[in-house]
Amino acid sequence: MTKLRGTGFAAVNYPTGMHLGGDPTQSLVHATTSGNFVVTMSSVDLGQGLKTILAQIAAEALGVPYDTVIVDTGDTDTGPHCTGTFASRTTHRAGNAVIMAAEEARKVMLEVAAEKLEVGVEDLETDGLGNIHVKGVEDKAISVAETAGAAHFELGRTISGRGIYLKPPSPMDPETGESDPDSTQAHACTVAEVEVDTETGDVQVLAIKSAYEVGQQVNPELVKGQIVGGAWMGIGHALQETTAPYYPAIDHAPRDFQTYQMPGAVDMPEVECEVLEIASRNGPFGAKGVGEMVTNSPIPAIVNAINNALGVRITQIPVTPEVVLRALDEKAAGGG
Repeated sequence: MTKLRGTGFAAVNYPTGMHLGGDPTQSLVHATTSGNFVVTMSSVDLGQGLKTILAQIAAEALGVPYDTVIVDTGDTDTGPHCTGTFASRTTHRAGNAVIMAAEEARKVMLEVAAEKLEVGVEDLETDGLGNIHVKGVEDKAISVAETAGAAHFELGRTISGRGIYLKPPSPMDPETGESDPDSTQAHACTVAEVEVDTETGDVQVLAIKSAYEVGQQVNPELVKGQIVGGAWMGIGHALQETTAPYYPAIDHAPRDFQTYQMPGAVDMPEVECEVLEIASRNGPFGAKGVGEMVTNSPIPAIVNAINNALGVRITQIPVTPEVVLRALDEKAAGGG
């Protein structure tokens, strides 16, 4: 029995958004009577942390505390339009729409506060703690909650805003194929280290080390979660997961999730990552998409590491023990 180690790497650039008729997403923002703000969307949170991100973006644009923002999203019957949660687009598209809606609502909020404080709108600023101050005069202030109450019950004003982010469609040039299909691009490079058992064909991923350029991070912990989760998914795709192990034949396909192979906690290696922040010119506060790309580079990096360890050229996934042993047999038969 021999255990061989190898190292492989892969790099990727990943687009944010698509054509799709401008790829629009809309948002509505309004204040409640108590001074909370509701962000209404049709964008779906699949567990990637979208509600957290949108609340952060809205709070920043409004100038109010994060915990006063309520995100109501996922109802496509009653919410404003969203093209969908795919193409790593949602933070970019929904975030921009939320900023637009929040800025419109903030304008009305400041107009109401200015009337109550008897100053000009240009003289006001928010402190992010739930108050609106006269610039340079800390004591002359009104809370956001008081402002919302005055708007509803004294002045008959609706503190609300509308937003839509639309990327102009970019038709493909029929002669050259040139187009502008996305809004911005993120980048990544992954190095994988593996150990391969040449007797059993088993592959163990020892480490995954990556560098990601994702624009400005809105929530670094969520970005880290995406990267670690993407590494786990990449290991599964590279080594285990398939619905047709003998494609195009359907023999021995898994029957259900009990027989569908995926990595477990014991299969997770050390995951290291450096995140580079180069703000996007058109992203919300400079953000780019960091959803799907976190799975892209680990897969070829792992396969390249296996090839490096064995001196073979496997070009299929998943690289199951059977695939490894067949590659070694072919290498031996060829005198390699």
